[in-house]
Amino acid sequence: MNLSNAHPRPYRPRTFRYFRPLPWLSAAAVAALLAGCAVGPDYARPPLDLGSSYKEYKEDSGWKPATPQVIDANQPWWELYHDSTLSALMAQANHANQNILQSEAVYREAQAVAAAARSSFFPSLGANAGASRAQTNSSGSSKLANDYSLGLAASWEPDVWGSVRRTVEAGDAGTQASAADLAGARLSIQSTLAQDYMQVRAIDLQRKLYAATTEAYAKSLELTQHQYAVGVVLRSDVALAQSQLAQAQAQGVDLDAQRAQLEHAIAVLTGQSPSSFTLAPIETLDAAQLAIPVVPPGLPSALLERRPDIASAERRMLQANANIGVAQAAFYPQITLSASGGFSSATIGALFNTPSRVFSLGAALAQTVFDGGLRRAHSDQAIASYDASVAQYKQTVLTSFQQVEDNLATLRLLEQESRYQAQAVEAAQLSERLALNQYRAGTATYLSVVTAQTLSLSNQRSAAQLLGRQLVASVALIAATGGGWNTADLTTPSTTALNPTTGSGS
Repeated sequence: MNLSNAHPRPYRPRTFRYFRPLPWLSAAAVAALLAGCAVGPDYARPPLDLGSSYKEYKEDSGWKPATPQVIDANQPWWELYHDSTLSALMAQANHANQNILQSEAVYREAQAVAAAARSSFFPSLGANAGASRAQTNSSGSSKLANDYSLGLAASWEPDVWGSVRRTVEAGDAGTQASAADLAGARLSIQSTLAQDYMQVRAIDLQRKLYAATTEAYAKSLELTQHQYAVGVVLRSDVALAQSQLAQAQAQGVDLDAQRAQLEHAIAVLTGQSPSSFTLAPIETLDAAQLAIPVVPPGLPSALLERRPDIASAERRMLQANANIGVAQAAFYPQITLSASGGFSSATIGALFNTPSRVFSLGAALAQTVFDGGLRRAHSDQAIASYDASVAQYKQTVLTSFQQVEDNLATLRLLEQESRYQAQAVEAAQLSERLALNQYRAGTATYLSVVTAQTLSLSNQRSAAQLLGRQLVASVALIAATGGGWNTADLTTPSTTALNPTTGSGS
């Protein structure tokens, strides 16, 4: 049977005579024009009173280094310490630390969320195919028939009120916040590793001090034993020398315990099992390794761009602001445009013939009339969340300034303390030598020798601990000022935030 003869003018005249695309196209054009607006407040960073300079870095503070060393993202900041072992540990931590890997996964998750939000800009397109065989009964007569269909269907919700744009804005802000969180996690791990390493180095200095001290105390014990044997001194002098030696040995063991714990912490920071990690003691330290780099904190306003945690809090604030627009867009009606087309026939052979073509075009407008206050509650929730993010942002900024001021003050005061401590060490060593010579000459008791030796050891250990505190404080200042990181790195998060080989979490 020739279907074209059965329907002389079956399809083409009906399509062009009765189908009017103008109303549908007009609706799409109106939707596109309306899509130029977006409800909700536009984002603006809240003002902050930052001050012109840091309190601890002014000329009248009595301390402002003349030759500070600049830190930027092009140079790994830990290289300022000129320690190849530290640099190797940093490389290991950047690639294997589990907290960094976790933050990297969270960042990739945020990227996926943002990509999912951006997909709402585009229409959805689906394909369908079907075949059915059905028996119907009408007016007492049954009919058995087949039905075959093949088609495409598309639908699109124009972003009339900016809900999608605000969602994308929130998603992008969340991605940038996660990138800053990743940089912050990396900087935190790096600074913790460096501080632990500096403490190990300070303990190694103290262990060398105690090794030399116990050797000297052993010689003093031998001296008192010889003098006691010839009847020159009392047995109490020998007991005092034995007690002093044992106490020094016990303190040396305590240093070993502290070092073991720090070594285990470094192993975990570098992604290794403590049982398989050993950090060899530092036998010799040159002046470059003991040098404390001085880093300028810059201007307070620059800290907003240099701290990953501040950048993250600021992006979270932008995200919360965009979510207000998403919540407010729910108060407006939704427009949906749909179209479908394909083929439908009772036989497969005639499925693709012209008379089997089918299509539909449509537009729908939907508006919630009553929801029991649900949309208002969501809007109030979004506003409250934004207010909380503003408070969190301001608190993060204040805490950051406190950390910078704390470490500037610590370095300034420790520098003064180190000068006094150096004088104390020199005087105590002189007193120790004089007391020991007087004892050998028989003009002083051994108690005076023990007192002088104990004071000398205490001052030398304090000097070594003070050096460790200065090194730890210098690392803390670098971390407090961002370690060379900058918010400009957020513009290309896929290439910078995930790069573990760059200097400071960027």
